Amino acid sequence: MGAGSGEITIFPAYCRTSFASACAGTALATSITITTATIEPMRIARLYSSTLTVRPAVDPRVVLSLAAVYIIWSSTYLAMRIAVVELPPLLMASMRFVAAGLVMLLVAMRRGTPFPASRDWLRVLPIGALLFLGGNGLVAIAQLSVTSGGAAVVCAMMPLWVGVLGVVTGERPTRREWLSLVIGFIGILVLMGGPSLAGEPLHIVLIIAAPASWALGSVMARRLPMSIGKDPFMLPAMEMLTGGVVLALVGAVRGERIPLDASATSWLAVGYLWIFGSLVAFTAYNWLLRNVRPTVATSYAYVNPILAVLFGAGVSGEPIGVSTIVANGLIVIAVMLALTRPKPAPTP
Repeated sequence: MGAGSGEITIFPAYCRTSFASACAGTALATSITITTATIEPMRIARLYSSTLTVRPAVDPRVVLSLAAVYIIWSSTYLAMRIAVVELPPLLMASMRFVAAGLVMLLVAMRRGTPFPASRDWLRVLPIGALLFLGGNGLVAIAQLSVTSGGAAVVCAMMPLWVGVLGVVTGERPTRREWLSLVIGFIGILVLMGGPSLAGEPLHIVLIIAAPASWALGSVMARRLPMSIGKDPFMLPAMEMLTGGVVLALVGAVRGERIPLDASATSWLAVGYLWIFGSLVAFTAYNWLLRNVRPTVATSYAYVNPILAVLFGAGVSGEPIGVSTIVANGLIVIAVMLALTRPKPAPTP
C-alpha cells in the first residue's frame, strides 16, 4: 500500500526476489501506482465483459421434444381420418389406447410403482371415459365426414374449456378466459361457414363436444386422490386402459366390428397413432412439462391446428378456404389468451 490511503502499489508478479537482479534498472522493477478511482471502472469493465460470454446452445432434447409434440400430435388427426375410412371409429381408438396403456403400465411398474388398488381404478374410470371416449372417440366418429384440419382447429379449444370448467373445482374463470372462449366460439362459427366443417350436423356437434369432454376429464383429474404416488406413467396408463375398455364396450353396443379385409394403410395409420401419437409424443410432452416453462410445453395448443390444416391439405387434398384461415387465426388468438398471463405491473 502506498503512502496515501487512496493508492495501491503493485509490483510485477513475475519479478520475484530470485529475479531481482534481472529486473533491476528496468521498467519491470518500477512500481505501478493505481488510484482507487481507477479500480471501480476496471471492475465495471470486468463485469461488462463477463456479460458478453457466449451462451450455451439450446438443449437439443428440448428441440426434439417440441418437434415431436408439434409434428406428431398435429398429424394424428390426419392419421385418424385415414384409419376410420375402413375401421370402425370406436374400436380403432380402443385398440390404440389399450395397447399404449399396457406399455405405460409396464413401464410404471418397472420403475417401482405398485399395481393400483381397485378403488383407484374406479376413481379413474369416469375420467378415462371423459378423456378417451368423449375426447377422442367423438373425434373419431366425427371424422367420418369432418376434415382432419377442421377437427384439429375445433379441438384446439380444449385449453379454453379447461379454464371455464374450472368452476367444477371452485376456480372462477377470469375475464381473460371468458374473452378467449368467446373469441374461440366466433372462430367455430366462422369455420362452420366454410368447407372444413361441412360434415353431417351430428358430426359437427360431436366434434364441438369432444374438447369440452376432454377438458372436463382434465379438470377432474387435477384433484384425483390417488394412492399410487406421482409416477408420470401410471395415471396416464390407467386413464388409457379404462378409456380404451369403455371405447370397446360402446363400440360393441353400436355394432362395430373389425373388418378382416381392412387394408394395410388403415392398420399403418392405427400403428402410427399407437406408437407415435400415444407413446412417443406423450413421453416427449411429459419430459417438457418437467424441464421447460409451462408456456413452452403447452405451446402445441396453438401450433398444432395450423400444422394439422397444412397436413390435411398437403397429404389428403383437404380444401383450405378463407373461412378456415380466419377461424384458425381466431382460435389461435383465443388459445394464446387462455394460456398466457399478463405481466404484473412493476411495483414502485
